[in-house]
Amino acid sequence: MSNQGNVQPIFILANDTTRTTGREAQRANIQAAKLVAETVRTTLGPKGMDKMIVDSAGEITVTNDGVTILREIEIEHPIGKMIVEIAKTQEHEVGDGTTTAVVLAGELLKRAESLLDQEIHPTIVAKGYRMAAERSQDILEKLAVEVKPEDKATLLKVAATATTGKGAEVAKDHLARLVVDAVLAVAERENGSFSVDKDAVKIERKVGSSVEESEIVNGILLDKERVHPNMPRKVTAARILLLDTALEIRNTETDAKITITDPEKLQAFLDMEESMLKRMTDKALKSGANVIICQKGIDDVAQHYLAKAGVLALRRVKKSDLERLAKATGGRIVSNLDDLGKQDLGAAGVVEELIVGDEPMVYVRECKHPRALTILVRGGTEHVAAEVQRALEDAIGVVTAALKSGKVVAGAGAPEMELAKELRSYAASLSGREQLAVQAFADAMEVIPRTLAENAGIDPIDVLTDLKAAHEKGEKWAGINVFTGKRMDAWKQGVIEPLKIKTQAVSSAAEVAILILRIDDVISSEKRGGKMPPGPDMPEM
Repeated sequence: MSNQGNVQPIFILANDTTRTTGREAQRANIQAAKLVAETVRTTLGPKGMDKMIVDSAGEITVTNDGVTILREIEIEHPIGKMIVEIAKTQEHEVGDGTTTAVVLAGELLKRAESLLDQEIHPTIVAKGYRMAAERSQDILEKLAVEVKPEDKATLLKVAATATTGKGAEVAKDHLARLVVDAVLAVAERENGSFSVDKDAVKIERKVGSSVEESEIVNGILLDKERVHPNMPRKVTAARILLLDTALEIRNTETDAKITITDPEKLQAFLDMEESMLKRMTDKALKSGANVIICQKGIDDVAQHYLAKAGVLALRRVKKSDLERLAKATGGRIVSNLDDLGKQDLGAAGVVEELIVGDEPMVYVRECKHPRALTILVRGGTEHVAAEVQRALEDAIGVVTAALKSGKVVAGAGAPEMELAKELRSYAASLSGREQLAVQAFADAMEVIPRTLAENAGIDPIDVLTDLKAAHEKGEKWAGINVFTGKRMDAWKQGVIEPLKIKTQAVSSAAEVAILILRIDDVISSEKRGGKMPPGPDMPEM
């Protein structure tokens, strides 16, 4: 006798788990990725628009920097988070091109969707995309032009291209000069190649004045003031002691209780504390320092003795600033006052406290060979200054990338059009279904010039057909001039970007697209007290 009719169902997953499989899961994932790309797409290029993001605390950010937007809007969807990772990687590796990378990833997945609809297996699409991504790196390498550190004119164009289309555009030539001078000042040559520590260029912003009045400080600028009003405001021929130990009496590690019964003993106890502080300040002064910059606290008594000795002292300076000061002044960061000598001191021509905007700041400048310096950013409002700072960070990243790799390409959609053309001829040489995936990859590259045109209010079909014809004739730098709506030679017009922006954006976008295409099963558990990730029909952000 058979009892197959009433077999008990087997539950493997918990009750609060949802599962989406197969084509439905892929469609939902692709939809989520496309929505994230769509969010930043309108910010691409010189005519890109800005986004205003208001967080839960009411803080306002106005920007068109792709990674800043994606970071601030706190995306919940797991696929959306993967797309945000591309932008973060691009920012970390190059400093610019974050929107390009995200838009490319969204377009690759959109093209893949139509291939999946034609019953082409996801692994074949993934294989074709991988082949196309590898070929793209070779094509871009051949396309690139070498740039030397002496070629300052090209580096200025690279920096100006990075600041175009951002809030800093009004003073892009002035800012480009600041960036190139700063990066070349801190660049170090090692075995014929250049290395640049981006952290060696500090960007300090102060509201007030105009963007054009931003300047380079040949040393370090600190958002601090003297610890004591009797200290000198200005010290010339400064001998700077960098301390990361406190000029204070340390508290005991455990709770301690001191019982004093005699009033005289209390006075003796206080005198002892004072003499300990006097000994500490004497050790610091014995080194010959006339400026003391401390990472930790300075006791009131120590402040008094230092002011009496005519020393300018600062306290609670950030560790990162102390490290930059060591690079700029040639000093050593001292942790133990007993082990202190003249050789530990840094040197600067002038250390002075000045009022910038309406707040005091301390300039450490006229350093002989500074391996770290500061760019002071000005702006009419906090939002303007913050956007200029982001533009400068991007520009420093791209100039650094151009110096490190020594290779640059033109922008304005020209490399993407050339890439699409070369990939199409590569696809024609393939047999099998991968050919369709390589073809789709080539088509996806055209999203960059198309988006540049759309954001500038130009007909994208006219632009693309015009650019295709130019590239077929061998005009490899034919790009779109978003200001005139016409075709231009991007190289001659000075729209230049480091090669690394393009290679990194294409490889990151391809990798994440392949990763998402290979997912055919999404199993999500409800978090305790949290909410379920959105289902396949509602890929929200």
